Amino acid sequence: MATDRELLAARIFLRAVLPVTKVLLKEDKAIRRRFSRVTATVGFRAKDPAGDQAACLAFDKGNLSLSFEPCENPDLEFLFFKVSHMNAFFAGKPAPFWIKGLLRRPLLLARVLTLLLGVMILMPDKRPKDPEKRRLKVKMTFYMITTALSQYNKGGDPEMTKWTASQPERIYQITVADDIGAWLRVKAGKTQAGRGVYTRRRPFVHMKFSGVEGALPVVMNDVDMVEAVKRGYLTVEGSPEYGGQLGDFMVRIQNLKT
Repeated sequence: MATDRELLAARIFLRAVLPVTKVLLKEDKAIRRRFSRVTATVGFRAKDPAGDQAACLAFDKGNLSLSFEPCENPDLEFLFFKVSHMNAFFAGKPAPFWIKGLLRRPLLLARVLTLLLGVMILMPDKRPKDPEKRRLKVKMTFYMITTALSQYNKGGDPEMTKWTASQPERIYQITVADDIGAWLRVKAGKTQAGRGVYTRRRPFVHMKFSGVEGALPVVMNDVDMVEAVKRGYLTVEGSPEYGGQLGDFMVRIQNLKT
């Protein structure tokens, strides 16, 4: 049976990492072209006595929808015998698995693997040189991390749930110049993540990065947030105490995925 940590990591991979494939489908020209005519469902499922961990991706000619339950009659399904195996797979590590439907849809498999390789840009050691890829890495990372923070709370991490339970409605906003935005809403133990700029309430904490090149050193773990502020890459408006605590949870999530 999977440990609580393994189940929490699986939740992050399925519900926070996989959804940013939508960004790749929209903004990566090569990947968008590969899926422009694809209509298919692709599943990921890890078996566990406490309940299978699963996600279903439904491709429809360049559009993508996700659900977090096993696919019904998927065209392809990645099957793992342990949750830890699936976590290793998404972390880019060797892991045993088998693919249902491989012989029927080999071309679909090739396209899906290209998409999954594209997600590897999230890894701190991936250092793209192309300006568009660098922007994409920053955008995908902040989309992923705000969603992951919400899922970390919903997954029942004791310290995160304690932290959110004591707060009234608060918005934690991240922006990169005027181009990229992502936010986390906290209210009495509940959390919600979103993209862009939250307009209905002033941020309680606002992390403002000077631009893509200012955000990349933090995204790639070259500097921490304190050093980023010293170097002028980052300005933090609002409560420094809660901003620091949020940063600590971000680090925990990154460690959970490795």
